[in-house]
Amino acid sequence: MRHFVRRHWKLLIVLAVVLYIVIGMLAPFAVQKRIAPGENPLRTQDFYAGAGEGMSVDRAHVVEENREALELRLRMAQEAQERIILSTFDFREDESTWDLAAALYEAAQRGVKVEIMVDGISGLLRMERNPFFYALSSHPDIEIRIYNPPNLLLPWTINGRMHDKYVICDDKALLLGGRNTFRYFLGDYATDDRSYDREVMIYNTDFKNGTDKSVISQVEKYFREIWDGPHMKVFHDDESLSGKSKVKACIDKMKSRYEGLKEQYPESYGEYSYEENTVAVKKTALISGETGIYGKKPLVWDTLKKLMAGAENKVVFHTPYAVLDSQMEEGMREIAGNVDDFTMILNSVENGDNVVASSDYRIHKKDIIETGVQIYEFDGGDSTHGKSILIDDDLAIIGSYNLDMRSTYMDTELMLAVQGEEFSKELKEHMDVFQEKCRKVLDEKNYEVPEGVTVQKLPLKKKIIFSILGPLLQPFRYVA
Repeated sequence: MRHFVRRHWKLLIVLAVVLYIVIGMLAPFAVQKRIAPGENPLRTQDFYAGAGEGMSVDRAHVVEENREALELRLRMAQEAQERIILSTFDFREDESTWDLAAALYEAAQRGVKVEIMVDGISGLLRMERNPFFYALSSHPDIEIRIYNPPNLLLPWTINGRMHDKYVICDDKALLLGGRNTFRYFLGDYATDDRSYDREVMIYNTDFKNGTDKSVISQVEKYFREIWDGPHMKVFHDDESLSGKSKVKACIDKMKSRYEGLKEQYPESYGEYSYEENTVAVKKTALISGETGIYGKKPLVWDTLKKLMAGAENKVVFHTPYAVLDSQMEEGMREIAGNVDDFTMILNSVENGDNVVASSDYRIHKKDIIETGVQIYEFDGGDSTHGKSILIDDDLAIIGSYNLDMRSTYMDTELMLAVQGEEFSKELKEHMDVFQEKCRKVLDEKNYEVPEGVTVQKLPLKKKIIFSILGPLLQPFRYVA
């Protein structure tokens, strides 16, 4: 044994370091937290207007197309007078983000305060040593902060991630949903991978008097809690960086690129009425959970479950994928037992872009079917990344929460509930478009395939990966 250690001590040190990191990353989340009865402060009545309340100061619109999502961000930057807040899970340099960065930089040049919050792993992989992001951070009126930057010396902190995605413009407008900040989700530039996603736009009709009556105040309060919290690190807030040649070249490119935006996106710079492009709603309310970096109590899931279980007739749950533990399965059974029409739309294994989640679904599909939910698998080509819930005909919920264990117990998540029949009808029409491209799950192996739907083939290579990865990752499925 001593001889073996002497000969292979370098290898043993490497293995020890790898084990230290892997075990450290996984161990804090291995036991999922529970919520005691009455512990969730949110009540279902908090999401419905009371008798005689009248309409909300907020109006709402479903942002379904990627181009419109970018156009609205450019408009918000162009119209901002005091502040722009951008929170994103993943921020990458590409054509779409060059357009957005040009608009943000121009806003900062006008004295608008721009605050950008990005998840730590994205910050490390996409932003460090990249002059594109240094061009933004070096501006005196742009501040970027990173949530929980990874530290390999403290691996138990690495898996705490910030999954929230939203944009706020002054007291006037909010975009909140599931879109990350790059061309897979924004704009219509050519890309090998594109995701269908969804956001809700909120227009505060009372913006001249602030946000006290608008859900925007709830989102900004949540933002400040994280922004000023202990897990944030300022990203290269150094004006001297603007003098470095590569950074200066990026700044010059942003300035020149801005000049072409008006021609490229006339919808963002011409006349626009938020009133005409939104519908009146009765109430808006934010659903949020804990914001620390360790395991979280499933407050978002618990609130969504209670709202769905309280439906009178119908629930439609749109999620990219489903990775459930026993507590979540119990919640699904509760919903199915209370609601006659409970439907879930998710990517088929062949269509999904999350290999880990898809491999897990193949193993646990029978368990999900047995909860009583009617599953529809989307086969539309590009994967769907939207996260939405429709409850009866007057409550619609859109946000960042995936029906998986990571969103439930690990990441920060936001969902925004909107009560209003006209808005719910708008969401339903978009959901119906997806359902028309779905096959209905009859049992673990059989489907009802509507006319016009082409079932995609699972490549042999992917099938082999799924067959190996699924069983191998079962002990760690909570990080899928």
